[in-house]
Amino acid sequence: MLETRTLEMAFGERKLWSGLDLHLKPARMTALTGPSGSGKSTLLNCFGLLEKPTGGEIRYGDRDLTRLGPGVTRRFRRDVLGYLFQNYALVENATIAQNLDVALRVRRVRGGKARSVAADALERVGLAGRDDERVSRLSGGEQQRVALARLLVKRPKLVLADEPTGALDHGNTETVVRLLREMADDGACVVIATHDDWVRDQCDEVVAVDAYTG
Repeated sequence: MLETRTLEMAFGERKLWSGLDLHLKPARMTALTGPSGSGKSTLLNCFGLLEKPTGGEIRYGDRDLTRLGPGVTRRFRRDVLGYLFQNYALVENATIAQNLDVALRVRRVRGGKARSVAADALERVGLAGRDDERVSRLSGGEQQRVALARLLVKRPKLVLADEPTGALDHGNTETVVRLLREMADDGACVVIATHDDWVRDQCDEVVAVDAYTG
């Protein structure tokens, strides 16, 4: 379980949110909603140990994530976290296969097993047989599906998705949400920051971040 206790984030005198108490369960999808500037992405960044809150705790299991040292933070990101961002965060001058190989190395999967795992992930996202294509030549929707395939390969326990459908048409949006749902059904805790009402309605729980504005 991912838990926050009286979490607070302030920038100078401006308090973005405070008194944030959440209990986000595995095998469920949670939507973070709120207007632009309400702190959805900042909260995701705190969950992903990219930013540090100014007060309170973030707990994952028995660990307080706000107190981890640099080495443990790196291992937590490597072994537990998976990110899905609106800008895809892919290596654009590399092939699809090379992008997936990064996640396979994290899992220490190599050889024939790695090829099998990658092929299965690409089939699930509708990119079967396109391993050798360069990411730079793909459409935005195809690049997001490569990013999803990378997540499927990594199999993270905690998935953080920041406006993952913001630049996609409805068909690609449905694909993204379907695959995030599959990851949740496999036991992952999936947290999605979104302004899309349709995406919100596909989630199990909704947290209105602006309700905690200080």
